[in-house]
Amino acid sequence: MLCQTVKAELDCAFMSKKGCGFFGGSCHAVIAQCEDCSKIMNYESGKYCVVYPDPSSKWLNGKCPTATHIKLELNETTQKINPLKASKRSSKKG
Repeated sequence: MLCQTVKAELDCAFMSKKGCGFFGGSCHAVIAQCEDCSKIMNYESGKYCVVYPDPSSKWLNGKCPTATHIKLELNETTQKINPLKASKRSSKKG
């Protein structure tokens, strides 16, 4: 159904004939960590996330899984070498 609360005319899974079924009766506005994300939409009632109805809950355990403004930090780890294979390789070289 189409949202009748904060995201006017957007298809919403929480809307029913009785109104919004989400906790609190409507979606929650974005928080400071979400500010530069591309998944934010501006509505008349404020800024809301397109993906999550409660964006603050996604930041409780670290980073939001769909945040577009955060770069993933990849740790360059050295490749583990099997000692048996390493010894076989060294015996073939010499």
